[in-house]
Order: sequence, then C-alpha cells, then structure tokens
Amino acid sequence: MTVGTVVRVDLRGRRLRGWVTDTDVADAAAVDLAPVRKVTGTGPPAQVIELAGWAAWRWAGRRPHLLRVASARRAVLPPAGTGAGTSAQAEPSDPPVLNDQLAADAWRRGRAIVRLPPTADDWPLLLGAVRRGRALVIAPSVDRARHVAVLLGRAGVPVARYPEAWADSAQGAVTVGARAAAWAPLTGLASLLVLDEHDEAHRSESAPTWHARDVAVERAAREGAACVLSSPAPSLTALAGGWPVLRPSRAAERAGWPVVEVVDRRREDPARGEWCSPALARHLATGGRLVAVVNRTGRARMAACRSCGELARSDDGRALALEADRLVDRETDERRPLVCAHCGSTAFRRLRLGTEGVAAELERVARRPVVEVTAATNERSVSGDLVVGTEAALHRVDAADVVVFLDFDQELLAPRYRAAEEAMTLLVRAARLVGRRSDGGRVVVQTRMPRHAVLDAALHADPGRMVEAEMAAREQLGLPPAMAMALVSGAGAPTYVEALASSVLAGVKVRGPADGRWQVLATDHRTLCDALAAAPRPSARLRVEVDPLRA
Repeated sequence: MTVGTVVRVDLRGRRLRGWVTDTDVADAAAVDLAPVRKVTGTGPPAQVIELAGWAAWRWAGRRPHLLRVASARRAVLPPAGTGAGTSAQAEPSDPPVLNDQLAADAWRRGRAIVRLPPTADDWPLLLGAVRRGRALVIAPSVDRARHVAVLLGRAGVPVARYPEAWADSAQGAVTVGARAAAWAPLTGLASLLVLDEHDEAHRSESAPTWHARDVAVERAAREGAACVLSSPAPSLTALAGGWPVLRPSRAAERAGWPVVEVVDRRREDPARGEWCSPALARHLATGGRLVAVVNRTGRARMAACRSCGELARSDDGRALALEADRLVDRETDERRPLVCAHCGSTAFRRLRLGTEGVAAELERVARRPVVEVTAATNERSVSGDLVVGTEAALHRVDAADVVVFLDFDQELLAPRYRAAEEAMTLLVRAARLVGRRSDGGRVVVQTRMPRHAVLDAALHADPGRMVEAEMAAREQLGLPPAMAMALVSGAGAPTYVEALASSVLAGVKVRGPADGRWQVLATDHRTLCDALAAAPRPSARLRVEVDPLRA
C-alpha cells in the first residue's frame, strides 16, 4: 500500500473508511494497530494528503472531511505499472481572442492577479495555463466549469471534469472543476488558475470553511506551480497577499463594463412610492427584458428622513431601524431620538421593499406579466420579459437588457464587514447579464448614497477605487484582511472559548457572545490557527468558522 490508499478498518464495532497517510512510522511497534480489512482503491496522492493536513490546521477542522472531498466518489483501482500515467497534452488551437499579452505576462510572472472586466473572455488565461503543462482550473460554479471544459475540449485538449473524471485527473489530464477541484489528484502540476476568485462560491459553507482560492495558492507554492487568480473585482483578501495586479488599459476595461446609471433618490418625494423611480419608469416604457433586484422577501430594517431623504445611520455607518419613537442600532441595541443628523427633522419613514409586493405593483404599472424569482424558485433558467427577484434572479436569468437594483442601500449598509465587496459582486453579476456598453448594456442603481465608493468604482469601471477606502476602514476597525478572524458557535462553544481565553496567546482577542457566537481575532492566521488548535475540543457540538463571510 502507498500513501493515499483508501482502506477499510474495524473501529469500535464499525467498519470505517480510512486513508493511508504514512507508511514509515518510527514508533509503530509501540502502537496497537488495527488490521486493514479491505483495500478499497486509490486515493489522493501524497501531496494532497499533506495539503489536507495543512488545511485542517488553517481552518480549524478535521482532516477526514477534507480527504473525503479529495477522494473519488467511487472506488478507483490503481493504474497499471507504477505511478500515475503521463497522458499526452494536446496543443490547443489558437483562439480568436484578445488580451493575449496580459495573460502571457501573468503566466510569465508565475504569481499574479489579473483584473479583467466582467464581459472579458477567459480564453487567453486558459490557453496560457494549458500550454505550461498539467493544468488545474477552478471555476466558481459547476456550470462555469462545464463551459470551460467544453471550450478546452473544442480546442483539442483532453479534459478531466472533477470529480466525475477523478481517475483521468490522477492520470494527468488537464483538470477543470468547481470548488472541490482544488483537491484534484493531478500530480506534476505546472499551472493553477482560479476564475472569479472573489466569488463566495469558492468557500465551503460547512466546517471546516476552507476556501478554494487559498488552498490553490498554498498548493501551487508547495508544488512549485505557477498560479494566477482572475477577477473583475479582486477581493481584499487576495490583494493583501501582495501579488502584482495586472489589468488591461483603461479604455479596454471601461469597454468591458456596461453603462452604470446611479439614481439619487434622496430628494424624491416619499409619496411617489418606495421603489419606482422616474428612471425605472423610463426603462419600463422602452420595452426589452428587465430584471429588477430587491434582495429581500420581507421588510427592510431601515429608516429615511421625510424631509431630506437621507438614511438614518450610526456613527460607524450602520443602518438604523425605526421602532416606535426611537432609532435603533440593531447590532449594539443603542437607541437614539428621532432626529435627522443631516437636516434636524424629526419625521422619519420606514422603507419597505419585498419581491412579492414589488412584483404585484410592477405588473400593475407595466401592464405586462411579471415573474418573481427567489432562492425557493425551482427553475434553473427563468424566462419572461419582466423579472423581479432577490439575488437569485441574477443566477437564473441568462441575459437581460437592463438590470435595476431597486434598493441598493440594503447591500451597501448590510451589517457585515464585507458588505462593500458583496455589493460589488452583485454589480459584476449584473454586468455579465446585460453585456458591454457598446451593446447597450445598462445597470441601474437606485440609492440614497450616490457617492459611495462601490458606486464610484462601478461608474468609472474601476474596482480599484473601492479598494483603498475599504482597506483603510478595515485596518482602522481591526477587521480582515487586516486581522485574522474566526466565529465560534454551538453548544460546546462556551467551554471551548473559556479554554481558549484562559490559554490565549499574545495577539489573540476573544469578543462576545453576540447572537450566540464569539469572535476570535488575531494579528495573523498563524497566531489564530495555533490558538484554535491548542484549545481542547469539547464533546458537545462546536462550529469554528475561520474567515467568516457573514460577520
């Protein structure tokens, strides 16, 4: 047996699956070893086994969970001969695309972040990866991975789609897949490409909350492979790594974004309605396919001044809710008198927007059928000229002439430290639906914060405009990526946090609880992960979420 072999062993009356992680244990004689009852087949190679050990430490989890992701769904027999095969790599045909020089520069550097506009073609980056040798491509979704595999297949490149073609990947074929492909068994790795590294789909929701981008970066470093991250709006986490950021000319980047129209609603008469601005009415009148996004099915927890239209916000910029005769900060429970900080008015109104109500009103105004889309909608692809929905609509609609965000302040002021990045991601998705500005693509944003850094970045087709302000705010508030963070919750959390606090290392802080969760902050990930690993795990349920997205 070799490292990575999948076996079955008897443990406490149960026959369990396991992986061979070492074959040369110095003190094996001093350990009571259980006999191997069955050899199931081939598992992850030694490099991936070691990578899983690192990831278990990095995300405070257990290695078996990661090894399951890295293993084939069905038993795979060892290949004939010794070691993995060396299937020949086909030379892909030349693509009819642009940005070849940008991609060539990225792969020449070996470590780079490529900022391409939302409608740009990924082919030059794919071509560069494949031409280096054995390549691993990680896409943010199964559909995107399927599209990439089809492109490479048409160019004559043998492709293994992970995890279905696990054995082909182990034999050396170019491997393409979604998040789990970061654990593909491909050996002799030459290049690793992560598409849309900013996309939250790259992160595992179940603990350990590993991120495919970070696994890819670590794997490339361990195996000496080139690694390129691409994104229309690179994440602050990726930028904090210090890699060079390559981007096309300003003219090319601007051409790859649609027209972004910001509708300032601060001075509009509240009596005219809460969602239908004159700009939206104009686009409804022109016909075409329109997608209206309001990322909520219930009521908003926001208040606006009746006189000047400004949103009620805390000193830290959080949205305040209107409850009885007070403005309430739902995060700190601080209560304030009804006084507008901008004009001194004491008259406020609640802002209520929901997909169901907007769909009914929009159908009445437009006199056309309206399709409502939420996360509960079963259809993967939605038809109809007028669509109203949550963020799910941006995933279920293939194309549109106009995308309108009815209440973008809900995204900009969401009570999460990554609110600005998440808002930019929504704009990127909308941009891909409507296409380039030369094709008439248009994204309309209704807001009472028209000068927000996210909107400024989208207006100028320059996501870098958001980064400087956002990074400064994170550093000032001590939030990732300026600090490393973990959220601890579950029935065993109080015991775990108590043990963590009593033996806490220098540079580690524990905050909470708030909503049943504790925050653990450290100056860097090594300090944080060492502290989390040192604290004894309780027997009760415990969830440790390293690098939380919703904090």
